[in-house]
Amino acid sequence: MSEGLLNGSGGKEMKLKLTTSETNSTLVSPTTPPSELHYPLVEANENGATAAPPSGALKVYPIRWFILALFVLYSMSNAFQWIQYSIINNIIVDYYGVKSTMVDWTSMLYMVTYIPLIFPASWYLEKKGLRKAVLIGSCGTMIGSWVKVASVAPDRWWVTFLGQCITAVSQIFILGIPARLAAVWFGPTQVSTACAIGVFGNQLGVALGFLLPPAIVPDTTDKDEVGTGLAIMFYSVAGLTTVLFITIILVFKECPPTPPSAAALTQEDSGSYFHGVVRLMKNPNYVLLLLSYGINVGAFYAISTLLNQVVLKHFPGETLNAGRIGLLIVLAGMLGSVVCGFILDRTAKFKLVTLTIYVMSMVFMLGYTFIFRLETLWLVFVTAGLLGFFMTGYLPVGFEFAAELTYPEAEGTSSGLLNASAQFFGIFCTMADGQLLDSFGDMAANLLLVVVLLIGSIMTGCIKEELRRQAAHKKTAPSGIQPQV
Repeated sequence: MSEGLLNGSGGKEMKLKLTTSETNSTLVSPTTPPSELHYPLVEANENGATAAPPSGALKVYPIRWFILALFVLYSMSNAFQWIQYSIINNIIVDYYGVKSTMVDWTSMLYMVTYIPLIFPASWYLEKKGLRKAVLIGSCGTMIGSWVKVASVAPDRWWVTFLGQCITAVSQIFILGIPARLAAVWFGPTQVSTACAIGVFGNQLGVALGFLLPPAIVPDTTDKDEVGTGLAIMFYSVAGLTTVLFITIILVFKECPPTPPSAAALTQEDSGSYFHGVVRLMKNPNYVLLLLSYGINVGAFYAISTLLNQVVLKHFPGETLNAGRIGLLIVLAGMLGSVVCGFILDRTAKFKLVTLTIYVMSMVFMLGYTFIFRLETLWLVFVTAGLLGFFMTGYLPVGFEFAAELTYPEAEGTSSGLLNASAQFFGIFCTMADGQLLDSFGDMAANLLLVVVLLIGSIMTGCIKEELRRQAAHKKTAPSGIQPQV
């Protein structure tokens, strides 16, 4: 038995107890801090570089799928609350007696709070690890959900707004997690798919946020009936988030006992978090992706926030179908996420896939802009579904492309900055589109999104493909990684 130092995938230098004869198959306890994880022997060669690990040193564990599924449900419970007010904008306006702009702010809160808080949150994720970050986010989501339970009365708008603030702040410990969780738990042929599934949780929550509120809360002038619907929705979410928080406390683990890939094994110590941010900002390819990703996702945020108002302008009384259109956008995006993640794992054509998705998002955004002129609801459904497949299917692709361009920087840092960019452009697109919608109609609002997507497509085309993580996988993975199931 010997001891050595290894730079772990979270960017932390870890002290390891090492053995050459066997791999510890016992999973790390949920409370094991990153600095005490046990890994197989990895020796440095005479030049100081990491040598190839022994056969069997790189291993994946079946429990990784349960960890991923638990995160998906946790992410879903928070993302549901992002859109739960905006999709029934007209009902909330009547019940609480507030302006539609205030209801829009329940969505924009998620964007506004994320931008300043993502930096300390990303630092915390890098330095303290996955488990603690997920625990904090899950706890905050649960608390915010219970605050909303106390807001079921027409004069308690600020109570429900406070609950939304708490859940909005909690999302800073969600959006940057998928890329990090995938890198820590999954091998090189599954990491993109795992990231896509992690993002799937957020999309699933948004999908349910489009579908359930219009179905649960009746579109009526009877405030008692509306209050009953809101109470059912708030209590259901609060109960679910409580169960998830308890489950996470009991079973969510920091990382497996052995690294899943050569990249995870050899990822370098990133040192200071803020120095890592500076290095990312000096990477021109990452900066281009940062801006283009923010534009694409920001456009999606604007479409989602204003969907109820746009649909009702053309199809009065179709509150329920407005939610269904939003649901279709996100469900199609889920399919797009999984398909794109699978393609990336099999081809590693990151730029080609990213650029194709981006251009198709712009094309179908243009179609979505003009389809409302036909005043045919089923055509709106079809066009929205095609738009969603590409626009929301882009989310995990951006995360994974960023991880490739910035390796060995911590995935939580690169994805956190991507999300901050998305929130910034989301605020801009939502506020600008809201003003255009009120002053000139939905065509002007949607044409703005077409223009920004065109700019993003050009930026994406200018990115030089440097697949640094793929190169790290190829160094030692063929002889060291065990078959994945």
